Amino acid sequence: MKSTTRALLAATLVLGVVAGPAVLPAAASAPPASAPAASPHPAAPSGTAALERAVAGLPTAAATAALVRVGGTEGVWRGSAGVHDLRTGRPADPGARFRAGSVTKVFTAAVALQLAAEGRLDLDARARSYLPELIPATYGGVTVRQLLNHTHGIPAADLPGDTVEEWYARRFEIHDPEDMVRSATSKEPEFAPGTRQHYLNIGYTIAGLLIERVTGDSHEEQVAGRVLRPLGLRDTCLPGSDPRIAGRHNHGYQTMRLEDGTTGLRDVSVWGATDGWAAGDLVSTTADLERFTHALFRGEVVRGPLLAEMFTVPGVTDLRTGDPAAYSVGLSVKTLGGREVWGKSGGRWGYNAAIASTRDGSRTLVYGVNSTDAKGQGMNQVAQDIMVAAFGRP
Repeated sequence: MKSTTRALLAATLVLGVVAGPAVLPAAASAPPASAPAASPHPAAPSGTAALERAVAGLPTAAATAALVRVGGTEGVWRGSAGVHDLRTGRPADPGARFRAGSVTKVFTAAVALQLAAEGRLDLDARARSYLPELIPATYGGVTVRQLLNHTHGIPAADLPGDTVEEWYARRFEIHDPEDMVRSATSKEPEFAPGTRQHYLNIGYTIAGLLIERVTGDSHEEQVAGRVLRPLGLRDTCLPGSDPRIAGRHNHGYQTMRLEDGTTGLRDVSVWGATDGWAAGDLVSTTADLERFTHALFRGEVVRGPLLAEMFTVPGVTDLRTGDPAAYSVGLSVKTLGGREVWGKSGGRWGYNAAIASTRDGSRTLVYGVNSTDAKGQGMNQVAQDIMVAAFGRP
């Protein structure tokens, strides 16, 4: 599918678009006074005090807002803290949309698994058999499953910019997925397919193109028709080439160098996400992501035996750390508070997000944190505090 056609189709899926500024204003370098802390739901689970502490005092240097939902059979807690924007200091909107980053991969994986269940996509088939004109013989051994569980060995695509300031200056550039795949596959493999794991976006960029090839439809419309509309996720969209967050949203800010040479916070709410595409361009809300999480873990999104792919981690080691692999098809797994927690986090400039759940659904977590260090080396401190408060320490 041509990139221009894809962008037009994606734009039609954006719900309630609200016009945003063409030029991003610089934010104040210091946050205003703290907004009210989050409030618990009447049927709050254990750990409510820790959740309240995790978001107390926002905005801070680490984040300007946080939206949190804890659910499951152990109880429910919903909270929001921080501000809608630094200019007015209005309280954060708990129903606001935000960029969910790599949480997109769970949606792409779900669509791919649905297609596999229908016999339209073979997880054991070579990806090149679907895209022979795009994937060179060098990567002829890579299977569809290996794309989805990050064991493919294809390196990252070359994208312009090395610093947040350089990325900001080019925030409206359109990145074509086919071009990103050509960039990545022009390089030597990082490892033989299926022998190691390296978490990268490129596998899901190719997966999005596979979905388009076998359906003759856009990735955006397939996600909408197979997941968003059936689950009633009305505040979730894939914005395509539109750099705005449609509808209600709390502003995102990023720490960076400003025009006067100082370091401060800049409003980065309007920023194109075509470099993420099928791997990272989702916009959603905590309510929608919670509904999706519950449905996914109950087997209502991916039905039948193929759901097991999302809870099966390949028996290889991580390329960088040498630790056992932690990513399955769409999800990842950690041990928190003495129990297995499955989920997916994501980050775009100014925003961090995550979905997480125990396998039995006894406790779930969804958050959207307007972090000022998104895409940094480590986990945002506010996001980390929320995760630990919900499930316990590693």
